Amino acid sequence: MTSVALILLGAGESSRFRDSAQCYSANLTTPLPATKLPKKQWLRLNEIPLWLQVAQNLHTAYTFSHCLLSAKASEIPYMQKYLSAFGLNFTLTSGGKTRQESLQNAINTLENLGGAEYVFVSDIARCNIPQDLSHRVLQELGHYDCVVPFLKLQDTIAYTDSNSALHYLKRENLKIIQTPQLSKLNVLKNALLKGEFTDESSAIYANGGTIGFVVGALEAKKLTFIEDLQDLQLPSPSKRTLVGSGSDIHALKAGNGIILGGIAIPCDLELIAHSDGDVCLHALCDGILGAIGAGDIGEWFPDNDMTYKGADSKDLLQKVVEFAYEVGYNILQADITIFAQKPKISPYKVAMESQIAQLLGIPHFKVNVKATTTEKLGFVGKGEGILTQATVVLEYFNWKTYHKGRI
Repeated sequence: MTSVALILLGAGESSRFRDSAQCYSANLTTPLPATKLPKKQWLRLNEIPLWLQVAQNLHTAYTFSHCLLSAKASEIPYMQKYLSAFGLNFTLTSGGKTRQESLQNAINTLENLGGAEYVFVSDIARCNIPQDLSHRVLQELGHYDCVVPFLKLQDTIAYTDSNSALHYLKRENLKIIQTPQLSKLNVLKNALLKGEFTDESSAIYANGGTIGFVVGALEAKKLTFIEDLQDLQLPSPSKRTLVGSGSDIHALKAGNGIILGGIAIPCDLELIAHSDGDVCLHALCDGILGAIGAGDIGEWFPDNDMTYKGADSKDLLQKVVEFAYEVGYNILQADITIFAQKPKISPYKVAMESQIAQLLGIPHFKVNVKATTTEKLGFVGKGEGILTQATVVLEYFNWKTYHKGRI
């Protein structure tokens, strides 16, 4: 049996999608900042991300020798949890700066796994591929160097050249190229070394390979801009809320002040830590990561990594917050309790709430900071350390109401 490997490409930053969503948002009563918009591959269909549905759909189209998924390096551990939960045996590969670089990285990984004769390549953005389209492509296995699905154009096409002259094209000669595309691996690998290309067929054709065409599918429209969601008829995101809890503790020593909730508090103490020791923001990081199931702060910012020596915890929290928004969540509110015998926290609570609200991208009234002593009991009561506990509430980003302008 001819060996065919599946390669899915989903490492992009979704810049065009997020830019179009931000432009759309600017016309709404409550505009949404770009930093709170998810990447399109992480839009939720019920509770699962878009990329997972595409992977589930395509991997059943054929008995593939290997299944590979190209992803942003920082998202790979999180994606692996979804793949494991749904029993999908995909090898995750780090994406590059371009689609072609991501594809080349995946091909290199495939060869380390034993290779294949053909690769069946598609993009996560092509998120609604009918099974019969995949079968039409795969039925041409062995007949061409590359098999491509296409659509005919129905409209008249014209363009203006550099001299402002108008030219009309014969629409019967034009094709809208889609994916998935089936390519002979050794031909594709060599072709990709010869230049920059937007898909497999253009690379192979430019280097003398044979191209076969099959009828594509209107349903297989590529998700590029937020308005494309209106045509794709995808399931709605879940309305379930998610709750995460986090805690952190650091010892105290004599010093020149501490930082809590991103606010400098003058005192004769100092928190002993690898970073700036902001136990409040560290607990918030763990609360967010806990709610979305993305590990803990120790995995994200290990205390044996000198990159984070003396790090500003506001920067650490911002990375966690951006990740949560990128992978399809909204942060709704946060509640923090600080256990400290000294220094006195109460005078700084409002400033801390304001700073945290800014970092989380939510209104001040949705952040609450409480401070309490332990009545001189335990290590906190003895002034040996500070403990913080945080509870964070999130929801799935509701793209369905957003693109209809009802946010």
